[in-house]
Amino acid sequence: MADRTAPNCHLRLEWVYGYRGHQCRNNLYYTAAKEIVYFVAGVGVVYNTREHKQKFYLGHNDDIISLALHPERVLVATGQVGKEPYICVWDSYTVQTVSILKDVHTHGVACLAFDLEGQCLVSVGLDSKNTICVWDWRRGKVLAAAPGHTDRIFDISWDLYQPSKLVSCGVKHIKFWSLCGNALTPKRGVFGKTGDLQTILCLACAKDEVTYSGALNGDIYVWKGINLMRTVQGAHGSGIFSMNVCEEGFATGGRDGCVRLWDLNFKPITVIDLRETDQGYKGLSVRSVCWRGDHILVGTQDSEIFEVVVHDRNKPFLIMQGHCEGELWALAVHPTKPLAMTGSDDRSVRIWSLIDHALIARCNMEEPIRCAAVSTDGIHLALGMKDGSFTVLRVRDMTEVVHIKDRKEAIHELKYSPDGAHLAVGSNDNSVDIYGVVQRYKKVGECIGSNSFITHMDWSTDSKYLQTNDGSGRRLFYRMPSGKEVTNREELKLVQWASWTCVLGPEVNGIWPKYSDINDINSVDANFNNQVLVTADDYGLVKLLRYPCIKKGAKFKKYLGHSAHITNARWSHDYQWVITIGGADHSVFQWKFVPERKSKEALHIAPQETLADSNSEESDSDQSDVPEMDSEIEQETQLTYRRQVYKEDLPQLKEQCKEKHRATAMKKRERAPGSGVKLHFIHGYRGYDCRSNLFYTQTGEIVYHVAAIGVVYNRQQNTQRFYMGHDDDILCLAIHPLKDFVATGQVGRDSSIHIWDTEMLKPMSVLKGFHQLGVCALDFSADGKRLASVGLDDNHTVVLWDWRKGEKLSAMRGSKDKIFVVKINPYLPDKLITAGVKHMKFWHKAGGGLIGRKGNMGKTETMMCAVYGWSEEMVFSGTCTGDICIWRDMFLMKTVKAHDGPVFSVHALEKGFVTGGKDGIVALWDDTFERCLKTYAIKRAVLAPGSKGLLLEDNPSIRAISLGHGHILVGTKNGEILEVDKSGPITLLVQGHMEGEVWGLATHPHLPLCATVSDDKTLRIWDLSPSHCMLAVRKLRKGGRCCCFSPDGKALAVGLNDGSFLIVNADTLEDLVSFHHRKDIISDIRFSPGAGKYLAVASGDTFVDIYNVMSSKRVGVCKGCLNYITHLDWDKRGKLLQVNTGAKEQFFFEAPRGKRQTIPATEVEKIDWSTWTCVLGTSVEGVWPLISEVTEVTAACLSNDRKVLATGDDLGYVKLFRYPVKGKYAKFKRYVAHSTHVTNVRWTHDDSLLVTVGGGDTCLMIWAHEPEGHREFKQCDSEESDIESEDDGGYDSDVTRENEINYTIKALSTNMRPMTGVKPHLQLKEPSVDERPPVSRALPQPEKLQTNNVGKKKRPIEDLVLELVFGYRGNDCRNNVHYLNEGADIIYHTASVGIVLNLTTSCQSFYVEHSDDILCLTINQHPKFPNVVATGQVGDTGDMSATSPSIHVWDAMTKQTLSVLRCFHSGGVCSVSFSATGKLLLSVGLDPEHTITIWKWQEGAKVASRIGHTQRIFVAEFRPDSDTHFVSVGIKHVRFWTLAGRALLSKKGVLSSIEDARMQTMLSVAFGANNLTFTGTISGDVCVWKEHILVRIVAKAHTGPVFTMYTTLRDGLIVTGGKERPSKEGGALKLWDQELKRCRAFRLETGQIIDCVRSVCRGKGKILVGTRNAEIIEVGEKNAACNILVNGHMDGPIWGLGTHPSRDVFLSAAEDGTVRLWDIPEKKMLNKVNLGHPARTISYSPEGDMVAIGMKNGEFIILLVASLKIWGKKRDRRSPIQDIRFSPNSRYLAVGSTESAVDFYDLTLGPQLNRINCCRDIPSFVMQMDFSADSTYVQISTGAYKRLVYEVPSGKQVTEQTHVDRITWATWTSVLGDEVVGIWSRNTDKADVTCACVSHSGLNIVTGDDFGMVKLFDFPCPEKFAKHKRFLGHSAHLTNVRFTNGDRFVVSAGGDDRSLFVWRCVHAPH
Repeated sequence: MADRTAPNCHLRLEWVYGYRGHQCRNNLYYTAAKEIVYFVAGVGVVYNTREHKQKFYLGHNDDIISLALHPERVLVATGQVGKEPYICVWDSYTVQTVSILKDVHTHGVACLAFDLEGQCLVSVGLDSKNTICVWDWRRGKVLAAAPGHTDRIFDISWDLYQPSKLVSCGVKHIKFWSLCGNALTPKRGVFGKTGDLQTILCLACAKDEVTYSGALNGDIYVWKGINLMRTVQGAHGSGIFSMNVCEEGFATGGRDGCVRLWDLNFKPITVIDLRETDQGYKGLSVRSVCWRGDHILVGTQDSEIFEVVVHDRNKPFLIMQGHCEGELWALAVHPTKPLAMTGSDDRSVRIWSLIDHALIARCNMEEPIRCAAVSTDGIHLALGMKDGSFTVLRVRDMTEVVHIKDRKEAIHELKYSPDGAHLAVGSNDNSVDIYGVVQRYKKVGECIGSNSFITHMDWSTDSKYLQTNDGSGRRLFYRMPSGKEVTNREELKLVQWASWTCVLGPEVNGIWPKYSDINDINSVDANFNNQVLVTADDYGLVKLLRYPCIKKGAKFKKYLGHSAHITNARWSHDYQWVITIGGADHSVFQWKFVPERKSKEALHIAPQETLADSNSEESDSDQSDVPEMDSEIEQETQLTYRRQVYKEDLPQLKEQCKEKHRATAMKKRERAPGSGVKLHFIHGYRGYDCRSNLFYTQTGEIVYHVAAIGVVYNRQQNTQRFYMGHDDDILCLAIHPLKDFVATGQVGRDSSIHIWDTEMLKPMSVLKGFHQLGVCALDFSADGKRLASVGLDDNHTVVLWDWRKGEKLSAMRGSKDKIFVVKINPYLPDKLITAGVKHMKFWHKAGGGLIGRKGNMGKTETMMCAVYGWSEEMVFSGTCTGDICIWRDMFLMKTVKAHDGPVFSVHALEKGFVTGGKDGIVALWDDTFERCLKTYAIKRAVLAPGSKGLLLEDNPSIRAISLGHGHILVGTKNGEILEVDKSGPITLLVQGHMEGEVWGLATHPHLPLCATVSDDKTLRIWDLSPSHCMLAVRKLRKGGRCCCFSPDGKALAVGLNDGSFLIVNADTLEDLVSFHHRKDIISDIRFSPGAGKYLAVASGDTFVDIYNVMSSKRVGVCKGCLNYITHLDWDKRGKLLQVNTGAKEQFFFEAPRGKRQTIPATEVEKIDWSTWTCVLGTSVEGVWPLISEVTEVTAACLSNDRKVLATGDDLGYVKLFRYPVKGKYAKFKRYVAHSTHVTNVRWTHDDSLLVTVGGGDTCLMIWAHEPEGHREFKQCDSEESDIESEDDGGYDSDVTRENEINYTIKALSTNMRPMTGVKPHLQLKEPSVDERPPVSRALPQPEKLQTNNVGKKKRPIEDLVLELVFGYRGNDCRNNVHYLNEGADIIYHTASVGIVLNLTTSCQSFYVEHSDDILCLTINQHPKFPNVVATGQVGDTGDMSATSPSIHVWDAMTKQTLSVLRCFHSGGVCSVSFSATGKLLLSVGLDPEHTITIWKWQEGAKVASRIGHTQRIFVAEFRPDSDTHFVSVGIKHVRFWTLAGRALLSKKGVLSSIEDARMQTMLSVAFGANNLTFTGTISGDVCVWKEHILVRIVAKAHTGPVFTMYTTLRDGLIVTGGKERPSKEGGALKLWDQELKRCRAFRLETGQIIDCVRSVCRGKGKILVGTRNAEIIEVGEKNAACNILVNGHMDGPIWGLGTHPSRDVFLSAAEDGTVRLWDIPEKKMLNKVNLGHPARTISYSPEGDMVAIGMKNGEFIILLVASLKIWGKKRDRRSPIQDIRFSPNSRYLAVGSTESAVDFYDLTLGPQLNRINCCRDIPSFVMQMDFSADSTYVQISTGAYKRLVYEVPSGKQVTEQTHVDRITWATWTSVLGDEVVGIWSRNTDKADVTCACVSHSGLNIVTGDDFGMVKLFDFPCPEKFAKHKRFLGHSAHLTNVRFTNGDRFVVSAGGDDRSLFVWRCVHAPH
């Protein structure tokens, strides 16, 4: 019988021929040791040219495509392709992995680059967004990631002279990136006029912001900053693929085959044309260059590496060659010499020397080559071609012997016969031709049995037979040389084959996996001498198997290296080597064959060898000779812990159901009950499928887990305390080395690990986001800082955490099979072991990954437990067969027999070990496992008298052992916890049911006892009094599902699963009677009340049998149910039965006959029921939850006082309702402790306890009932009901606006005016009638614009500088005004600028780095971070690109950006808050989930993130004294959050403690001492919370919503701001004491009817207030004096803008019905007039003495400036006036309106303003108007993108273009006209240029557009897309822009932002 193990010999990679030049670039470098590093296929190669040696890095599992060298030139980073590609950083000296970077990129890693220090690595992915990612590579952590570009990126580099700057280039782009915080922000390179926009292939950075880049056309583009400075034309003839920078300068290599060297200033030094050298050839293309000192390395497209010495540059050395593009299929080995021949689709045939590792001959053929063979004498080489021909060459000189073409399709296989007489040629024409060698290859035979292409052939040793394989998987035999098919298999029995290269046949069955029928094995070759077989397959695996291997799925050793398919594998003639060739990677691998050695030597193989071998893991196929598996382990490995519904899914399910049931859910719902329960004691310990989960704590208590609870048990007092943070089964538990913290892992879709403290029972950290389905093993490191965990996902992922920070340090797939244990090395925390099913692995951390090696043992056993020994390399593991394996490093030293059956637990002591096994024995060992010192058997006989229960059986299987306090603690499979004294006695401490579901539960009618019965086939009686023990147990024949005490408590009835039931004596548990009348489960059993005369027995086969207890006879059967019966109840008289069935039917039967009754619902409620355990009926309708589709209410029980109904359901919730529970979806209190379904609940006879049993968690839980009025107990165990009360949260217009506002993203904004027609830059110009001749006889053209009031020398304007902003965003943002510098400055924001206003000088300074509107602002109050501000902005989707929402953290004084945090909050960031230490920042998003995120803002690292609430969250703030606690408020929402590690845990505010309190919309939050929180509501109340419980309501703190609250840190006083009408006693601003008991109100003297305060802040003696009306006011605390610091328009848009003709003042008119006068030098508002109607336009008269205002309702008004008196007003139109203008001679007033009309009024006729004329035929509404200088014409721009000119005052249109061209205009504000076509940009397809104004000098024009940009152009600008400067700051939609007199300033007015920006003009020097 052949050996079924893998062969003992192995292969070692010795040489790789080739270099990957195709599709890769910049992948060839010199290391510090002057070795050459590059890659081929999936192997990193380090080649020492001096010694001609190669080393290999084998850490990748697919093609490597990118490589970067660390600046110190020892470490290398390589990136690969694949579905989940990763990056390896490895050491080129030891070729060992240093770090693995994974889980970010998909498809592949295209480029890599290290920064100057070598700390950071940047990578570019091959995904559709070409993601760019920056890594802290040592930690394997992502620092920043962003979408790179829409098209391919070819190169990326760090700027080596500026920190945090990168450059990337690729298809038609180059981008300059800056890294700040976690944000990578790109700026696109501007090609401008200097060079064509084209693809950039490579780049290098130089100093002074200069970047050199190589372009596709062979030019070098030189960039300065982001602008193209110059080009070096024709540096190469075509594309420049590679650019390398070194100390001496730059080297470039191109497709033209040249390498050029440049000095540091990019002046040419020399050219090396490789095509012209000896080894050169036409078409040579350079893919990679590296210049070091006097050596240059060059890699080519065709897999060659040249080395050039600079001073002898015409003689490059060819140091590596390989095949070029095209598949490589042909391989033959020489019969007598160490030579290999290969042929490829590149048409070349090459001969390689296996000794010298070199190419010794090469010859080019006419056709692609597909196969090769060498004749037996070594003289001829036959080559089969792709076109169906074959050629024979002489090996000596490669001359042709013959060329024969008999076939049309490719020749895939040819072989010479062993006697050298014939050549067999197999083709894809399905036939084999036989040729005679001596007859000059004459065709002598033909084999035509196949109906598919020929894949493999072998000759027999006597040359008489040939066997073939074909593509259809058939194996055929032919007689030679005739080619006749052999059909009689008998004659083949004795045939011996000369070679075996076939993949079919009994000898090679084992190469195929057991259950597959795939042809993915391409090549086989047998080594008859050593009886091994090598195979090559499509997955890039080379496998070594025993030969022959007869059974499918044989064991093998596998070797990685080739990336994709390996096309061929052959042994060399003397079996020293295996040669394999890769199809797509066209590389040739040479493997050294290492025959079987003594295992001793194997331990001392050189490190290089073990590395290669460790990657050649043993096969994955199962051991064939495995011992049978232990039943317990078998059971356990099959548990998957999958759930139908995970608790995480409930919120979504609830939302979906809410939609469905909106109507019913809105109805008034039953209140929650007043009383509650508190978990008191649990009988149960999870031993049946968990191990090593029981420990002593520091204080000597015992910690373990059961169901979803961590239990801390005090054995002195027999009490338990509970950690209740989990919501599903806990599967593992580990204890911290200091024994004060415990880690527990649970089941869950995204399962979490909690680390909690055993004293306080509070979570210290929660780790999640990594393990799916569950966590099955945990271990702390010896220093307690790290935690290792293993998941239940298919790959059993192993993760190493820094648990305090909640950071994942490393992760890796563990094993396909289940892992039972993980242990961290106590001496080296970077190492760990995992053990499990057929699995023992030794791991070490490498960056973000773990590298694992399998333990070296003969055959892998299943390991159940493992522990480290007394030194770092010793490991001891327990197997499933009872052995202890002793390991040193990865090698198995010996095994010791320790137990019969599996060893489940092993524990290391100071001087020895303790083990426990399935045999129920605890054994103590010495420190080498030489001697067993002592054993303890767990037996009933040695049970001490103080035990809390009884042992179910002797020698129970031991699952956990722990030592401490002079005792051994033992946990058993049967759910018992025992304490073994060293001297022998055993005390039982806690016990529960064994594995199996527990359903049956009954409480005693008058004693504190209960009975349970379970599927574990036991009936047990428990004492519920403080002794908490099991009083009696009895084994049953079958499992049971129900039980019941008789009314006198003497008898106990038990229903079993086989349809029988018995009645036993309740004290002794001995049988009284038993019956077996049914086949299905007995599901409920009940004695009738009173004397207990009858017994009702319900079964799964739909009947209820009624028995007379006394006579033991069946007296009645209740028939008529359609489904199995679930619940039974008797009425008080014992005459009526109520029945529930599984189909949710409710039936009534009369006893004792069982006649069915129909009773109307109204009557049912009147019946006096003896018990109520049913779940159907109107009186319990409200217990069914919204999501009843996915969950059942399985049990219910009404308390004996009939007030409280307890229920249990499938999700593990115990709920309490107020009885009767009428109406749907009643409110309740809910408790989580059971894990999956709660099967039964019962009250004790006096209602003092509630007892519940959990099905699968085997627990019996005892809850203390705390009646109403019992206020001391904390309500923290109970959560409020599911549906938030559907009472509306209140209404207020401002709140609604803020909640429903949709913030526009500037970049996506659309036009503000309803324009029609074709945009100006797209209109075709009509040629004028007479194009003027070049030399004009006519008069010179007049000036376009009258330029009267500017000095003699006109100077153009070069730049605009933001000087002033009038405006503050108060109407939809809050808490955004703060003091800085002890009140000397204030900070606030409007549009996208942050403004710092100095109160003494009134000077403003600006932060302008935001790309879109700022929505929130906060300051850091920690003294370590003075003046640090965070602002959050609007953004698009959260894809981390430049338009994503972001938070900027900046210094308010220097305006320097400290960090930018790009967020996933799509929509925008609406609230930010710093923590107490100032190091953390909290942000809230506007995304649909309203995500809450916590950042370490200095590093730009996200600490934690979580969905906040389904509706809008307005504010979230850290408690001022905390870095871990914060509160969020929003629409009907207040939550109290804790940051634990990286997890955010939250509690809803609990209202029920105050009568009739309802959840309102919460708007603001403040804090007090002792964990008090204050939240301001929409109704004006303030809620006061202690922890998360409402303790008080301050009613009507304001009459309207409380929008803002501020907690003063220094004295704790609280300021509130709200919305109310000012009155004598009240105001919208109040100052309160620390507890919000007393207050003082302030009135804001703003003159508004209603004051609405949106922001408050308190400084020294002053309060700063921001209002809804865009004022910022400072209020003195002592004198209550108000000082308005900032004014602005409260509602926008601001449409009208008029600048004074001679002074630096201007007017604005807005939608809010006010006209305001602003003074630029004084920096303030001088005056405002309330018009009572929205205003649309405003204009000064030429002298500045009058002002005309146009209104939205069609009216216009003329005011006298001096007195502000109305001079006249008129309303001739009904729609908005869009523009209004005085003529330059002050005679006419032109009024343009939306009614497509311009009306003229003659002002000399006096104030009655009669219209004298109007312009007709205007195609659309009027936008802007300008008069000519002589007042005789007016030009009008309209909404149809047409500009028209009319005469004044006649209103006649001027159509003659020549006439129009000669007009000189007094002003120009039109956006239309040939003179200004250049102001329209390319991307205005959805948005428009909205306004413009030409300077008084006539040299410039400024424009405003819908994107919120102000742009400055030269005037006129008739060329399209004119050059300009752009200025950002406004929100979307600029409405107007004007120059002030003398062109000193530009004023721009904002639409969305209601702000006015004043820009100072910088004029060009003379």
